[in-house]
Amino acid sequence: MKQAIILAAGEGRRLRPFTVNKPKAMIHIAGKPIIRYILDSLAQKGIRDIIFIVGYQREQIFDYIGDGKQFGVNVKFITQDKQLGTAHALSQAENTTDNEFLVLPGDKLIFPETLTQILSIKPPAVLIKRESSPSRYGVATVRDGKLEEILEKPALPEGNLINTGIYAFEKSIFNYIGINLDMPEVLNVMLRNGQPVAALETNQPWLDVVYPWDILTLNAFILQNTISLQNGIIEAGVSLTGHISIGKGTKIHPNTCIIGPVVIGEGCEIGPNVCIFPATSIANNVVIDPFSEIKNSVLSDDVHISSGSVIQESVIDRGSYIGGHFCAFSEEAEVKIDSEIYNVKIGAMIGEGCHIGNGVVAHPGLIAGNFCQVKSLKMISGRLPDRSLAV
Repeated sequence: MKQAIILAAGEGRRLRPFTVNKPKAMIHIAGKPIIRYILDSLAQKGIRDIIFIVGYQREQIFDYIGDGKQFGVNVKFITQDKQLGTAHALSQAENTTDNEFLVLPGDKLIFPETLTQILSIKPPAVLIKRESSPSRYGVATVRDGKLEEILEKPALPEGNLINTGIYAFEKSIFNYIGINLDMPEVLNVMLRNGQPVAALETNQPWLDVVYPWDILTLNAFILQNTISLQNGIIEAGVSLTGHISIGKGTKIHPNTCIIGPVVIGEGCEIGPNVCIFPATSIANNVVIDPFSEIKNSVLSDDVHISSGSVIQESVIDRGSYIGGHFCAFSEEAEVKIDSEIYNVKIGAMIGEGCHIGNGVVAHPGLIAGNFCQVKSLKMISGRLPDRSLAV
């Protein structure tokens, strides 16, 4: 099997504000977009013929991947004009597939060892995994290694085996899609027509980003394997402990303390007198001014953190400016996403292009949309829609 189809057309509404201006597949984890991890895994397994099904904000995927040669793969793009479902997305590739191919979600972290398992079994096959919160996914009923049914997001799941969205198919799969829009429906049709589908359970990592705080969970997981690289300028009096990767052109100024695992991109200015604690990812061209503390957080490109700020378990998207003495402490908070309510331990989730004034305090669980402006000395909480003005 030498071909893979990656379904990357979706938006990821529950990840807003981080998916308003980019597709879910382009969410950055530990300095790289999710699709990069998938491409690297496929290339390692010798699968270099890649078909991307794209749709929402597709230009960003085009710009990042190009022809794929820089990642060691050959890429073709097919547009799903309306994001009607995963089966509908797959049907767009009917005229371009080999006789056998993999189908992968473009918004999950998938590793080479996971692909090894699905490649070891004859299609049609689905990879399943045990999950502590199965009602968020399609729940699979399996007997003797064969799929019996997939029930999508049941309120009261009877088991904890979920559909990972990783499949091995033959071209005959297109005979079963018909009017069905989602892959679980197609699999159930196959089963009702007497077509057996193998179900292979994996114990390998398969990481999903559904809600904004999931970015922190995935980031911490990836950083466990950080390799120490010091390509920047480390000035006297800097303390580096653990695995820390520092990109080209980055300057770490005196009396700064960094405890890994930490990844810092290119062209950053850090310190002096800054503390960066484990599980923090800092992208390119980020400025962190003196006497600031960053812990278990993700800062995207071109973020500026002004002096005396404390940021814990937070995500700050590209181009945001954070004024001096900003506080985003992490505590247990009740967060509402659409009609769902969750209790999670987080700091602040801040969209791109925001401008936060001096002395602002963000209550734990804040979700600030893109291009928000907050005047100095304000306390902000709950959810701020895009382009909000807090005065």
